[in-house]
Amino acid sequence: MNLNACLTCVTRDAFGMLNRAGEWLGPLGLRLLLAYEFWEAGWMKLHGENWFVDIQDRFPFPFNLVPPEASWQLATWTELIGPILLVLGLGTRFASVSLIILTVVAWASVHAGNGYNVCDNGFKLPLVYLVMFVPLLLSGPGKLSLDRWIARKLAK
Repeated sequence: MNLNACLTCVTRDAFGMLNRAGEWLGPLGLRLLLAYEFWEAGWMKLHGENWFVDIQDRFPFPFNLVPPEASWQLATWTELIGPILLVLGLGTRFASVSLIILTVVAWASVHAGNGYNVCDNGFKLPLVYLVMFVPLLLSGPGKLSLDRWIARKLAK
């Protein structure tokens, strides 16, 4: 065996190992980070004052038609239940879509007019969150998830 063939074999094996680990750990990392961020926001809403009354007119249609108290409750519970689902990898695509919608509404009503900078409450973090949701929405929660376990049980 020549050196070139040996390097090709080692590289292929190393990348194969990384790919297999990525199927388990990549989506898990995204799910856990997003869950933490949204849980914190939901927890603060649960224990805070409803400030949606002040910005309801900036919500995009049809969310601007929903009473502020209902919007507050919907946002709060989406930010508390969605992260639990993400951690478990259960209903991951549903949780992702729900949190994507919430993020788009937040972007339009709170962050859009403040520029890109995080320090100015700009849209950088909502944009990062939306990009992080893309692989979960398109590829699912990964192998380390209840969604995967349920799919395997149903396939048998």
